[in-house]
Amino acid sequence: MASEMDVQNWLISQNSSYEQFCSKKQKRKASTVAITSGKGGVGKTTISLKMSKVLSQMGYKVLLIDCDYNLSNTVVKLGIPVNNNFFKYINKEKSLDDCIYKDGNFHLISGCNGSIDLFNTAVKLENSILEILGTKERDYDYILLDSPAGISKENLIINAYCDYRIVVVVPDKSSITDSYSLIKILNLNHGIHSNHLLLNKIANKKQYNKIVKSLGDTVQNFIDCRLKILGGIPAEKNSSELFEEKIFNTEKNKLHEKFCNVIKKFTDEGAIMPRNLGRQKFF
Repeated sequence: MASEMDVQNWLISQNSSYEQFCSKKQKRKASTVAITSGKGGVGKTTISLKMSKVLSQMGYKVLLIDCDYNLSNTVVKLGIPVNNNFFKYINKEKSLDDCIYKDGNFHLISGCNGSIDLFNTAVKLENSILEILGTKERDYDYILLDSPAGISKENLIINAYCDYRIVVVVPDKSSITDSYSLIKILNLNHGIHSNHLLLNKIANKKQYNKIVKSLGDTVQNFIDCRLKILGGIPAEKNSSELFEEKIFNTEKNKLHEKFCNVIKKFTDEGAIMPRNLGRQKFF
């Protein structure tokens, strides 16, 4: 069973600045997936929650980790009480299991609610995330990480350690260019040669094709990397609140069906069997 020592050995095998990754981590049971982006405000948290919920309702056992350590966006969107459990865990005031919110097959480790103590901690928080993965990777089918946006060193470490990265892009020039920067640095500094691309809030097929071609061609022509296209989620014209209301609704609607198609494409690629086959109901 993987342990905290396994993760520490992996970290030690890297150089002290974490800028070069020279070896591969060992094979793990859970598939680890970073939901990431070069720019904030693209819908990563909504997508992370929706993906986690859909996978769990398909019978997979899923852990979602909110890697925006000091913002409680996941619990706010779920409508459950905010807490500072993540700080209590790294401060050894609570066990990891006591910090996990559980709803059937869906489990969540949420971020804190603006904790000053967490803000001022000297602990390398990305190491805490990797330790959680080392502790829990045998307990789940999928572990999803709602990663912070951008190209901070901490975010790059989390992205590089995961088995898969789903890069979320919206129809905005800065979203496209910032996502390319993220993909490029992961490739050049961390040896990552494959990422998945998910387009969010797409107006029409023409817009979707234009972004896929533009970003795909740039990645192919300038860096040694492959983009696996998962598809696109259509925009909701009226408001972001209505978008979230519809995408979280499990009744049949355009957003829900599109998202289920994206998840099916991703799970078919990995060919992991759910633990509870009796709960499959989407496809």
